[in-house]
Order: sequence, then C-alpha cells, then structure tokens
Amino acid sequence: MSTAVIKGSDNAAIWGPYNLIMWLAGIVFVVIMAITAIFTLMFRERPGREAQQIHGNTRLEVIWTMIPVAIVVAITVPTISTIQAQSAPPPADAMKVIAIGHQWWFEFQYPDLGISTANELHLPVDKPVHFELRSADVIHSFWVPQIAGKVDMVPGHTNFLTFTATEARPEPYLGQCAELCGFSHANMRFRVFVDAQSDFDSWSKSVAAKAVTPVSPLAKQGQEIFNRSACIGCHTVNGTAAQGKTAPDLSHVGARTTIAAGILVNNEANLTRWIHNSADVKPGSLMPPMAKSAGGALSDEEIKAVAAYLLELK
Repeated sequence: MSTAVIKGSDNAAIWGPYNLIMWLAGIVFVVIMAITAIFTLMFRERPGREAQQIHGNTRLEVIWTMIPVAIVVAITVPTISTIQAQSAPPPADAMKVIAIGHQWWFEFQYPDLGISTANELHLPVDKPVHFELRSADVIHSFWVPQIAGKVDMVPGHTNFLTFTATEARPEPYLGQCAELCGFSHANMRFRVFVDAQSDFDSWSKSVAAKAVTPVSPLAKQGQEIFNRSACIGCHTVNGTAAQGKTAPDLSHVGARTTIAAGILVNNEANLTRWIHNSADVKPGSLMPPMAKSAGGALSDEEIKAVAAYLLELK
C-alpha cells in the first residue's frame, strides 16, 4: 500500500510499523537466500571432498540468536506503541457513530444527531470519529482500506475504533466486511462519503427530516401498496406507519447511490429487481421475495409502483 492512498489517521499510524516490518522482512529474506545460495555452492558435494563434522561454535550461535531477538524487539516496540495510541480515549470533540453488522448489510447510527442510515456512511473531513462496532447476528468486520484498519464486530461485545478522515472527495471510499459471515459475505459492502463540514451538515439535516410525500401518481400508488404490505414490519420510513427495525431504514433511500449493500446502482431497474426477489441478487438474503411469481404477494405492476415510491424518498 502506497502512502498516496492513506486518507485516514488510523492508516497513517499503522503505516509506520507496517513499513518497518516490510523492510525488515525483505532484508531477512534477501540475506537468508543469499547465504543459502553461497553455502550451496561452497559446500556442495563433489569428488575429493568429505563433509566436516562441526560440533558447535559459541560465538556464531550467540550471533544468530541475538539477531532475531533484535529484529523482534525492533518490531515489537513501535507496534505496541501504535496499539496503545489507538486504544487511547477518543478526543472530546469526536463524533460518535454506532456501526452494526447484519447479514448482509451495515447499519450506521449517529446518536448525537438522532439519525441512522444503511450501507452509506457520511463523515465530515478532518473530524475525529469514534465508532462503536457491534453485530446483530454473527461475527462481521468493519474495514475501509484507505482510511482505517479492520476491526471485528462481535455479537454481544462492543469493539471501538477512532479515526479522522483526512481528505474529502466526490467519489466514496469503499468498505467491506472482512470476516467470513455466510453466503453473501462477499456482497456485504458499504461506502464512505467524506464531506466538507457544510455538506455533512446539509446531509444530516436532510436525513433527520421526515420522509418526503410522493409526487407522481405511480409513487403515490406505491406508497399505499408499501404501507399495506409486509414491508412496514421490517423497514422504517420516518413520519409513516413503517417503523420496523430489522432491515435498513428507507426514509431517504432514494438519495443513496447504491442498494443491496453497495452491489447495485440505485435506479428503477435494479430496485425493481431487488424487490422482486432479493435472493436472486444476493444469495441467502433474509428479505423474502415480494413478487407473486416468486412466492410473494405483489404483482409486477405493484412492485414497479413501490420502486417509484422508494426512489422519491430523498
């Protein structure tokens, strides 16, 4: 990993010990391979030469014992220092985020702001953020390679991670679950948008607002279908009867760039496909099929109307 792709304080701190270990490992590899090649040539079997029995050399044995000890100490000291620094209490002004791993999506709660979202994490640039990492089912792992090292999300236990994203940019940083967690482990992704403070404030205010009222006739029809279907038992839409907590919050799903935990672009075709039968997109998906043809309760026309409604929730 080049220093050019380090965009977070956590990775910047890790880079020092990582770089040291990489160089030491490289030196050890080259030296051992060189000595092996030299000894192979010098002491190979050949006519007229008999192997000599060597019963020990105290000086040599001390040297080859102390060299590994020195290398281990050189690795251990900066590693422990970095771990201690990263385990320190977060800054007083750190923003708190609760990240919860589900099979197979990520929930992000901002308790100080009273908002939550799914699979798309927004952070203000140059602002310390303190994460509480939890799991709702099995072991997951939170990892944004360009910003922070990975930390496991363990059922019944809370892990912590604090870092500062140091570069805002229009395109998101990509995150991934890094712990094998079932059928769709590879499809459990998320995106991290690092925004200027003003842009983050605008985003958080929009998420805190009630879901917008649909405008188009098709979206209005979709709202009615959504509110009388099983969707409201799992999903939340602010300001409506939908207050389910076991699936992603859909209050402003139309504003997200992706759906299905980052594996599909958020558009009408993909949203319709997902509602029809999510397991066709994400094997093992816990969301039941909604289309009648797949064993659900909605016709294709009703699914299109629900998709139109969700796309207008911005």
